[in-house]
Amino acid sequence: MVNKVILVGNVGMDPEVRTIESGAKVARIRLATTERMFDRQSNETKEHTEWHTITLWRGLADIVDKYVRKGSQIYVEGRLRTREWMDKENNKRYTTEILADTMNLLGRRGDNSASDSGNTQTSNYGGAQQTATSYATPQQTPVALSQPQTPVAPADDPDDLPF
Repeated sequence: MVNKVILVGNVGMDPEVRTIESGAKVARIRLATTERMFDRQSNETKEHTEWHTITLWRGLADIVDKYVRKGSQIYVEGRLRTREWMDKENNKRYTTEILADTMNLLGRRGDNSASDSGNTQTSNYGGAQQTATSYATPQQTPVALSQPQTPVAPADDPDDLPF
């Protein structure tokens, strides 16, 4: 049987990070994923945003604490977990969340505040390997001021574009 979730989205608020009694670090983030659909009847594009609660443990929680902020774009792999709890009126409530096994920071370095290119963090929780990776993008490479810049002529013919 398979219980696997893969999400790419934007963090909706700064992570909640805490340390439990055993000393393990746990982070909780809210992730927004948006899908766009074209409605032929109204001839317009509609968006639907879904909010997900992601729980990250130990090493992943450390990475989230250091590098993830509201607006960060991340990739998450994990498992669905439903847990029950009692509210203030003593009613049984349920919540479904994603227990993260892997998390990658996406976007530019400035978007995630990551300082190491290719920084990878791996930890083990409950027998599942957890991995977090941050990537540097080509736009982040500083250009020396003394290096001459050759202007690029705009392409006149869209068929000549390299992509």
